[in-house]
Amino acid sequence: MPARVIRVVATLIAIAIVAGTGVAWSTIRSFEEGINHISAEALGGGGEDGAIDILLVGVDSRTDAHGNPLSAEELATLRAGDDVATNTDTIILVRIPNNGKSATAISIPRDSYVQAPGLGKMKINGVYGEVKLDTMKELIENQGMDPVEGERRGVEAGRDRLIETVAELTGVTVDHYAEVGLLGFSLITDAIGGVDVCLKAPVYEPLSGADFPAGWQRLNGPQALSFVRQRHELPRGDLDRVVRQQTVMASLAHQVISGKTLSSPTTLNHLQDAVQRSVVLSDGWDIMNFIQQLQELAAGSVAFATIPVLDEAGWSDDGMQSVVRINPNQVKEWVTSLLETQDQGKTEELAYAPENTTVDVANDSDINGLAAAVSDVLTAKGFTGGSVGNNEGSRPPNTQVQAARVDDLGAQAVARELGGLPVVADPTMPEGTVRVVLAADYTGPGSGLESDPALSGDVIDQASASADGITSPPPPPSPILTAGSDDPKCVN
Repeated sequence: MPARVIRVVATLIAIAIVAGTGVAWSTIRSFEEGINHISAEALGGGGEDGAIDILLVGVDSRTDAHGNPLSAEELATLRAGDDVATNTDTIILVRIPNNGKSATAISIPRDSYVQAPGLGKMKINGVYGEVKLDTMKELIENQGMDPVEGERRGVEAGRDRLIETVAELTGVTVDHYAEVGLLGFSLITDAIGGVDVCLKAPVYEPLSGADFPAGWQRLNGPQALSFVRQRHELPRGDLDRVVRQQTVMASLAHQVISGKTLSSPTTLNHLQDAVQRSVVLSDGWDIMNFIQQLQELAAGSVAFATIPVLDEAGWSDDGMQSVVRINPNQVKEWVTSLLETQDQGKTEELAYAPENTTVDVANDSDINGLAAAVSDVLTAKGFTGGSVGNNEGSRPPNTQVQAARVDDLGAQAVARELGGLPVVADPTMPEGTVRVVLAADYTGPGSGLESDPALSGDVIDQASASADGITSPPPPPSPILTAGSDDPKCVN
């Protein structure tokens, strides 16, 4: 198989993996022949808005993509149990601009409390199942329809309503739909040789089967499924589970796009078997045209993000359910901004995280303890604390942030947090480290002289928060990950 074709196949697999259940597909026609295709009336126009938008859904199913029950051995390996479920526990919106130079995967936490068309406010993961069951009841019990046909119609109705709900929440027209059950992620991960992950601390959680040491490790399919399904015993519950899913997606995407897998016919055969057994795709998808749009996609331009959240441990309006509270207007604005930034090729800026920057703080003023106070402000914002003390170098004319380059993302972020300080190039500074030199003119956060409370970063949209029943500041945003690194990001 030509290397170019393998690269394109790898690209498709990378952007179509749904972590938590998982999915991938190939552009080769032979791959398509055995895939279950379905119709979905709620889908849009196929890139007429300048991009292809794909809804990737993981269903907590005990069957394969063709409705065949999983074997007892498979259920045991996947730790799936025998309960029949209809929840869509992984919901990811993927956008690929028509120029094919970037890809953005946006996760929607399964407990997000949303306004579902025709249903009212509810958890988004229940939309598919509720509509499916209501439709089946009407068609089979009230209209006497054949149960097999009634279930098929119910599934179609559930998918359509979920598509409509995601479109309403994000403001994005969904063009294509992909769905898999529990089996797919495990099969696909094994087919490409496992996935690299990194944990900040060891975990043991029997419900999901997660039992892993701290640090870097390579997981096989069943292990990876346990890794991305765990949500108990995590600091942020389901939000940390979503980050794990994205970490696995980024790692798999990096492996396949960078050409580190899919190098043998045997691997491709295993992958084809996994895809055909586990993937459901919507009709009307011109896969070969889609391939042409992806020829320039590089791992570093694939980004994974999570919608903003007001409260990860909120309650439904009736006080009966624990939910993830969101502000739909904020979500739409955030999605629009994220996609525009990604379309402009600014993936590196999107993925910057304060923890990537170590900040040294030097006091060049007469105020005792100023450097320590400012360092505390920055570490509270997520930056990595460095050395703290008096300035031993030359005296600057004013307070400044020093870095190897003026355009260093970390230096720019520190400068913003401290009230818009100037950034000065210092070639002696190592990459990943910046120095804040505090002169007598400093009046920003930590000085006790802040004139604008917004400088502290603690101001929240009180009107929006109040309307959603939130009285405390929202949780920090989830990190934006990319597929451009050889080293997996360490997560909870």
